[in-house]
Parts: sequence; structure tokens; C-alpha cells
Amino acid sequence: MILIVGATGLLGGEICRRLAAEGKAVRALVRPSADPARLEGLRGAGVAFTQGDLKEPSSLESACRGVRTVISTASSTFSRQAGDGISSVDEQGQLNLVEAARASGVQHFIFISFPPMAEDFALQRSKRAVEKRLVESGLEYTIWQPTFFTEVWLSPAIGFDFANATARIYGAGRNKISWISYLDVAEFAVRAVENPAARNRTIPLGGPEALSPLEVVGIFEEVGGRKFSVEHLPEEALRAQRAAAEDPLSETFAGLMLSYAAGQVIDMRTTLESFPVRLASVREYAERVRGAQAKRPPSSL
Repeated sequence: MILIVGATGLLGGEICRRLAAEGKAVRALVRPSADPARLEGLRGAGVAFTQGDLKEPSSLESACRGVRTVISTASSTFSRQAGDGISSVDEQGQLNLVEAARASGVQHFIFISFPPMAEDFALQRSKRAVEKRLVESGLEYTIWQPTFFTEVWLSPAIGFDFANATARIYGAGRNKISWISYLDVAEFAVRAVENPAARNRTIPLGGPEALSPLEVVGIFEEVGGRKFSVEHLPEEALRAQRAAAEDPLSETFAGLMLSYAAGQVIDMRTTLESFPVRLASVREYAERVRGAQAKRPPSSL
């Protein structure tokens, strides 16, 4: 049995579907307040449910019973409910899960994190604390550290709006990033379940090529056939935003944007020898977005 924590999220849901399609027994930790439409999609894929919450340790002990592998993608950064926060979910909640897995005899814990970044911010502190505890727990572990998700950081939610040909860029936009698709991260997570090369390793993940944000804009302009309007948010403004942050989430978003401005290149050659995943390029993502836009009725654009 494989327990997925974060199953109703973008990445966790994809991991559930891929494991179920392989015939694996998959159990998803869900809360009573979970989106019914997302639950129905998981149910249709053959995923079983157990109710629980990272903030409630007793529910995690029950969820981990009979489980061989735990995969955790959960985070409070984009999906939050009452009482959720970086401290309660991304740190203490994940620490609760590690302890429940250890106490329940789970063999393997797969944790989705991100690579170390030069900036200091709440989410990074939490990720590093969970990684440290997991390594020291005695559990077999795999820590995947994917860099910036293509589908998140090159989307309207972050200011990259293909439909309107506008892009908000953090910093000068000249430092390269190894953008990675969440679909590829899901595939690495699935392969870690059975591949012994994943055991007791911390592995950074990136895409097939490193591109600066300005180079990404150029690709979208080529694919879409029109010029983008580009807005830059200077690093000085982002540092001021982080200094003025009144809560851990605001500090975290400012820290992530500063890290984007600094760039992050991941060399995937050695990792791909053990995990031969075909990595999706930014251009493929741009073409996928263009295709999705072309299918929408004019009123929705």
C-alpha cells in the first residue's frame, strides 16, 4: 500500500493517477473539507481514501497503518484551510507524518522538497528541518528537490499570461533556471517507489535545459506569433517586500521570487542515468498552452 499525502493537489493528484494506472494499491489522505470534484476524479482512478490531517498526529497513525511507502507533496503555500500555515503544515505537519510513518513500520518515505536556495525564508527553513529529521529517522528515504515548476511559474497566477501576451519577470530576467514540469516530477516520484537507486538519497531535479526568463518569453513569442509586454520587478523591490512581510507566507513568496531572480541550474545527466525520464521542454509547454487557448471559446479568453 502506498499513502499519498497532498493527493488533492496538482502534483499529488498526478502521482495518485500514475500509481493507480500501474495497478498499485493507493491510499490518499484527505480532509472532510476536500474538493468533491477532485475526490471524484481520484475515486474514478481507483484511489482509496482515508480521512486525516497533518495537524492531527493520531489521524496520521491510522493512515499509515499497513502502508509500505509514503509520498508527501503536501504544502500550505497554494491551498490553505483554517489553521493551515507553513509552521503548522509544511514543518510540524510533515514532522508529524515522519514520526507516524516511523512508528507504523513504513519502509520508505518519499518527500517532495526543493533545492537549497541562497535566500532565507520560512518555507525553506521548514523544508530543511523536515529533510534533516527524515534523514535521521531511520526510515529509508528519497528526497526529490525539483526547481521551479513550469506550470506554476509560467502561468497567470505568477504574472506570466500567455493569453494576453504579458509577463512579469522577477529581477533582470537574465539568470538561467532549469524549469521542470510537475508531470515529470510526478514520474520521478512514481519511479522512486521501486527503484533502489532512489533509496537514501537527496536528488535535485530540473528540466532538459536551463533558460533565462527572457529566453522563455522569446519562446512564447515564437510559439504564439506575437510580442509580449514585459514588466520587471527589481530585486531591490523584492528585498523590501520580504523585509516588510508580516507573515511567513508573504516572506516565502518574496524569497521564492528572489531565488527565481538569482536563477537555478540543475545538471540532470547523472540522475537520468538511474531514472531515464523524458523531460518536457519549455517549448513543449508553450505549445500545450497555445493549444489549450485555441480550444477555448472567445468569451473565455
